[in-house]
Amino acid sequence: MSTIHVLTAIKERRSIHTFKKEEIPTDILNEIFTYATWAPNHYMKEPWQITMYQEEGKNDFIEAIIRSYQRIGMIKQTKDQKTKQLIHSLSQFLLDIPHHALIYFKKDENNVRYEEDYAAVCAFIQNAQLVAWTFGVGMLWTITPYMHDPHFATDVGLDAKEHKIAAVMQIGYPKKIPKKKERTSIKEKLKIIRK
Repeated sequence: MSTIHVLTAIKERRSIHTFKKEEIPTDILNEIFTYATWAPNHYMKEPWQITMYQEEGKNDFIEAIIRSYQRIGMIKQTKDQKTKQLIHSLSQFLLDIPHHALIYFKKDENNVRYEEDYAAVCAFIQNAQLVAWTFGVGMLWTITPYMHDPHFATDVGLDAKEHKIAAVMQIGYPKKIPKKKERTSIKEKLKIIRK
């Protein structure tokens, strides 16, 4: 792991959209997610769970995505050539990404606890992205329509009534790093009340 300062990592990290086909060694993935577990979480519940799809394991996952897109109308359910080509292109694009990490947590019936757990999982995800960057590993935090499809949850072995999918992280070594996009001055976002 490089010794990138945390402030540098925060400013330099980018969401990666194109990846090299080379897989990340398991020990590095383990280290990335181990550091991520130091995210703040209420009552030390550590609510995050991860299912990693890679190698041949990506096939069923990607088929579940395609079926979901067809169910929700993003891809036609017809068998015409244009639709077949779209499915092939999308499937190949997803297959070329070395790792897909499905990150989810068990829903708490208490709304406050649910929000606390969701916030903790988001902190875990951001930690993972920052740590990954110090290893030269890129991630894309995706929140896509199929995550809200209960049938998709079933297809990946979850129960939509019991589990909330927080994100799917696309992971790999960056093929291209996007240019930075300047941020709005915090002066436009920060309100200070003194009395």
